[in-house]
Order: sequence, then C-alpha cells, then structure tokens
Amino acid sequence: MTLITSISGIRGTLGGLPGTGLTPPDIVKFVTAFTGMLKERTAGTTLRVVVGRDGRASGAALSRMVCGTLQFCGADVIDLGLSTTPTVELAVPWHHAHGGIILTASHNPAEWNALKLLNESGEFISEAEGNRILQSAQEADQMLFPDNRSLGSYTTDTSAITRHIEAILRLPMVNREAVRRRNFTVAFDAVNSTGGIALPPLLEALGVQRVIALNDNPDGRFSHNPEPLPEHLTDLAGIIVREKADLGFAVDPDVDRLAIISEDGTPFGEEYTLVAVADYILKSNPGNTVSNLSSSRALRDVTLRHGGRYHAAAVGEVNVVAAMKEHRAIIGGEGNGGVILPELHYGRDALAGIALFLSHLATTGLSCSALRKSYPNYFIRKNRVVLDARTRVEEMFNRLEKAFPEAEVNRTDGLKLDFDKGWIHLRKSNTEPIIRIYSEATSETEAEALAQRAMEVINP
Repeated sequence: MTLITSISGIRGTLGGLPGTGLTPPDIVKFVTAFTGMLKERTAGTTLRVVVGRDGRASGAALSRMVCGTLQFCGADVIDLGLSTTPTVELAVPWHHAHGGIILTASHNPAEWNALKLLNESGEFISEAEGNRILQSAQEADQMLFPDNRSLGSYTTDTSAITRHIEAILRLPMVNREAVRRRNFTVAFDAVNSTGGIALPPLLEALGVQRVIALNDNPDGRFSHNPEPLPEHLTDLAGIIVREKADLGFAVDPDVDRLAIISEDGTPFGEEYTLVAVADYILKSNPGNTVSNLSSSRALRDVTLRHGGRYHAAAVGEVNVVAAMKEHRAIIGGEGNGGVILPELHYGRDALAGIALFLSHLATTGLSCSALRKSYPNYFIRKNRVVLDARTRVEEMFNRLEKAFPEAEVNRTDGLKLDFDKGWIHLRKSNTEPIIRIYSEATSETEAEALAQRAMEVINP
C-alpha cells in the first residue's frame, strides 16, 4: 500500500493500515486538518467548500465520507458530483466558497484515489499550506468539533460542467464559426471517466460536425492505463484512421491533461499540446509563457518567435502558476498536455485546450499532422526508476552531475543538466514512489543516448 503527501495532494492506494494507504482514518484526519486551516480565514462566517470527483469506482464512497466529514466540521458543502478538476477549480469562486476538494488520482491506475485541495481562488494550495495541513493532521484527534446545532449543510450543483463550457465559449480566442466551417470529424477517448460527460457537449457547442466517442461511460472501469500516452491510445488512433476522422483527443480521468492524435493515427505529442495552443494565443496577443523544467524547449522557441519571454518553473501546477503570476505569463502549463490560460482560470484545463486547439487548427486550414510539422522538432524520452528504502537520491544526483561536467546545472527541482542541444532532468515524483528521468534532444538518437548515459550512471 502507498500513501503520498505532496503539493499534488493526499494520494494513495485504497486500503491497508492507516498511514500506509488511503484509508478512512486518513481521509477524515486530512479533511479535518484542511477544514481547520480554512476556518482560520473565514472571520466567523460559515465555511463553504466545493467537492467534485472523477469517475473512479471508489469515488462515490470517498465523496460521501469527505462531504460528511466537512459537515461534521461545520462546513457547508456544495457537491458537484461527477465532474472535472478544472470545473471544480472554477466552481469555487462561482460559489464564493472558501476552498475546494477534488477527489481524483489523475493519471494513476484505478486502485488509487486522492484529495486535491484548493484555496478560495480555486487554485491548489501552496506548499507551505500543505505542510501546515500535514502537521495539523497529526493532531486531528485534538480538534474541537461543533455540536449538532452547527453542523454544515449539504447541497448539490449539477450545472457546473455546463457553466464551465459556457465560460470557455465566451473566450475571445475560441472561434466557433471557424470550427463549424471546417466540418470536423473528431474522435475522443475519455478512459471511462468524467471526460465522457464533458467532451460531447463541448464539441457539439463548438460546432464539430461528427463526434466519435470511445470509452465515454464514466463508471471508472478504465479501459486502459489512464495516463494519456501514445502507447495507451492505440484504439483511439485506430478508430481515427478507420473512420477518417480529422483528429482525436484523449484526456486523463479528471480532464486536466490533453493528448492529441493526428488524422493519420500518429501522436501529435503531449509536449506539443501546450506548444500549439500557445502559438495560437501568442499570434494575436504576444506575451510571456511558463512551463516546467521537464517540458520541451519547443515552447521557448515559439515564445521567442512571437517576441515574448519564456520562463521555467519547478514541476507541479502550483509552481507553474506561481511563476506565471510572477512573470505575467498569458499562457503556460506543463508538457504532460496541461494548458493553463489565466484569462479563464489558473489551472490546467483540457476542455479549454480542446476549444483553443480546434480554433487554431480551423483557422490555419492545415491538417493536424501538417500543423505538428510546423513546430520545432524535439524528441523526448521519459524513463523512471522505482524508489525503495535503499535508494540514495542525493548521491544519485551527485554522480550524475560529476558524469556531465559540460552541462549547465540547475537544482531548482531535482537535477537538470542543460546542454547546447538537449537536456536531462531527474526528480522525485509528486504522485508516485519513483524518480522521473526525462531527456530531450533534436533527434531520437541523441535523446535516447542522453537517457542511456544517465541510466548507466544511476545503475552502474
């Protein structure tokens, strides 16, 4: 069993002993600690918290426990039910709530679930706030709970996804008329989670002529590994080719990551989702961009081409958002297919990414594969090393730094080694007990060679 606490939330596999997995006692103590932190900011007003979940089989039971705990802590609950992470993020300020909880383990397999915690702006809480909650959780049994006269209320909101789509359609850069004129046929894979609820009405509202749905029943029975990587999207690629679709979209279970498949069945590349959408935004509104240290250099190249400045942040949405605010970026995100558009909200949003990408594709008149060829060509390799009690992470980083004396060293987040024509980035994952090892270069051979050199140093 596994329990991971980080800036990406409280995440774990279901079951086991308390403290070793995501169990009822763990859920109650973390929700109680989060509520306690929020209460400090309410100045005596009744606490209000928005809750939403993805389609995982454990989600309904987890939601009932979370909502009940919030009520016993004196908080009024607005339950969105089956929803998406970006929808919950938007709903927090809509409801003038003091915070939000998203029940999703994102790209992790079905045996995982998690509590993702939001502040009053609908943004992920900071690392400092997260640390306070972790400390408070250890003292949750000392918390004074209200009596039955002060229990929180419970209401539902079933219109949040519709309102989310309406907000996207109001974005000036979303060109519904151009999309309608292209008569697109679009396939999508929602991995049997809440993308199956959100994508059909969005695509219809955008004017997509024909929609082909794959794995759209949000029952949480993931039809394949839920991370939207090319090796998991072969069924989507096949149906695109067979049905002569113009392109396909794949989302993860909570719909904050977006992967694209071109009309010929080839991956557009999850690193290039943000690149393409940023290119579209920057054409009309030049400005600065941000992505994390593990993202492709292609965003930097496109940003510079449009006269803006590119900045890199530590991995993790909260870190990217902080850097976007600092550098007044007009678009940013992560190379895992996460698009953040501040004009809408400071959160990764696959629904917004779909609307903007289709607008971009429609206005260029290009095919999806031709659009991909218009961008700088980088090749990235993503490897991992499983952590165990014997792993000495800092020693591993030191060996690598010595093995590449020609590299520019960045210790902002793990270890990044920059070269003239590529880079290597190693860091502990926020969501799994692994070290991620990413390498990028201008050819597949060079990217693979960098990865191999790094792995040889790590595993001599």
